[in-house]
Amino acid sequence: MTSVAVLGTGIMGAPMARNMAGSGLQVKVWNRTPEKARPLEADGAVVAGSPAEAVEGADVIVTMLGDGEAVRAAMSAAAPGLRSAQVWAQMSTVGLAAVEELAALAAEHGLTFVDAPVQGTRQPAEQGKLVVLAAGPQAARPALEPVFDAVGQRTLWLGENGADGTASKLKLATVSYAISLTAVVAESLALAEGLGLDPDLVRQVISGGPLDNAYFQGKSKAIMEGDFTPSFTVSNAEKDTRLITQAGEAVGVKLDVVAAAGERFRRAEAQGHGEEDMAATYFASFDKGQTAAL
Repeated sequence: MTSVAVLGTGIMGAPMARNMAGSGLQVKVWNRTPEKARPLEADGAVVAGSPAEAVEGADVIVTMLGDGEAVRAAMSAAAPGLRSAQVWAQMSTVGLAAVEELAALAAEHGLTFVDAPVQGTRQPAEQGKLVVLAAGPQAARPALEPVFDAVGQRTLWLGENGADGTASKLKLATVSYAISLTAVVAESLALAEGLGLDPDLVRQVISGGPLDNAYFQGKSKAIMEGDFTPSFTVSNAEKDTRLITQAGEAVGVKLDVVAAAGERFRRAEAQGHGEEDMAATYFASFDKGQTAAL
């Protein structure tokens, strides 16, 4: 039976760990805030008091944390419990520079590094329907197969070199679409409201037509109902816009739309919406203190 250490049990990490435990894997979890990890005991996971305790004896280590610095800190703290040949699936969205640094950290400890960010938000994570974008040695795949099968509907393998960032490059390209689309939906509804229209009219026009999609329906519904329960937070989306624009700048690709989306997320964050769902970028269309009708 594969044993897995999951470092990070937030919006994504907790349901992923729950699905791993539910599929019969032996799961230890750690989170900087222990209260976020403790509910997983009811699902059969063991809550560790430190990263080192979590990774000790694990076949696979999964990191699902907010950014590269948080991943580096957790894995550095895990060092006393690491052993050579453990497989490290780095599943957070950390950007290209961090992937290189984390791969080097893995090499220092003799770990097999697999770059494996996921496409999807809280709901797909809960349903075990994420898409895993993975790059790493062929030899690591047997250990990872039950882990990835537990959390995802499919795995797209992108080569055997996790250190070159291929999987993270694809993650940045795909999350750019989701983030930009969220900002577009929010702006459309906000403009309708500003013009004195019922924003639901926008939904009525788009629904059932060639521009309709499940993502539009989900985000517009959240905005219309004022339900900003986080599936992917404003703060995380803002972080990702920075990683995306940095990647574009490095290769001379201008990313005007996602850069503008980043400005919206920063405004929404400054207004106090950082921990709400990224659909709360809607509020960035209004001056701070101005009351939106929705």
